[in-house]
Amino acid sequence: MVDLSVDIGGLTLKNPIMPASGTFSEELSEVFDLELLGAHVTKTITRGLRDGNPTPRVCEVNGSMLNSIGIPSKGVGAFLEKVVPFYRQYETPLVVSISGNTEEEFATLCAEVSVDGVDAVEVNISCPNIEEDGKAFAIRPSSTASVMRQLRAATSLPLWAKLTPNTGETSEVARAAEDEGANALVVSNTLLSMSIDVRTRRPMLGNLMGGLSGPGLKPVALRMAYQCARATRIPVIGCGGVSTVEDVVEYLIAGATAVQVGTATFIHPTIMPRLISELELWVENEGLRSVRDLIGSVIDDEQAEAGGFMEAAP
Repeated sequence: MVDLSVDIGGLTLKNPIMPASGTFSEELSEVFDLELLGAHVTKTITRGLRDGNPTPRVCEVNGSMLNSIGIPSKGVGAFLEKVVPFYRQYETPLVVSISGNTEEEFATLCAEVSVDGVDAVEVNISCPNIEEDGKAFAIRPSSTASVMRQLRAATSLPLWAKLTPNTGETSEVARAAEDEGANALVVSNTLLSMSIDVRTRRPMLGNLMGGLSGPGLKPVALRMAYQCARATRIPVIGCGGVSTVEDVVEYLIAGATAVQVGTATFIHPTIMPRLISELELWVENEGLRSVRDLIGSVIDDEQAEAGGFMEAAP
């Protein structure tokens, strides 16, 4: 019997497969049994009402997707009243994704969602910080540390810091999040991108630019997962371009403890339970007893001996 369970900062998941925020909702319970998943991750919420960005909000690019949704939200009150009670019927851990425009707003919202039935908070620090000219919190180690410090003080629940690929300081940002209390890292959010309709000469998105997700993001997110796993001692959750069991295994070998599935769910709504079944079979066929035997098993001795570009954990 293969053991698919993993530990994410003290939170035990029955398997390492879960949705990415923004790609999962209660309606999927009509498609498959949500109890099968390792965790439930909600759509990102904000404290107040939020309309989101102008349309069009989504377009396809080379088998991947650009989106500029803008985090529309009905506010924390509606979330606590309607969404959290729905997930209480499941034993699967509930992870609430939150976003804030300022450190104070982030911390306040974090405290408000730390209620019975919520098992962890995913903090989307890859969103813009209006106090820093719109730069994402997770672009720099200093702003990452500052917001994580306030978030850690606001809750006793596990904190999962969702990082951005739009930085040149991946390892430093990861360490800053860990140092200020993150229990896990979600790697990563979407990559800032753009597409233009050559016939109309207009951008394909109403907000001009958006986030790249799907297969096109995977090599970037995989590299980040590898870097973060080596730079810190907390679990890494790979996110970006997961659509096959090989994608899952690749992230695990790179050092991730679990993965999130996003864009693929829009194409195949039952992709996550299928990946769980295929992962169990893959691990069994490899003669392994536990999926944990795969984590961080990448063979990179030659790179290390050559004094490569990656930093080892301190």
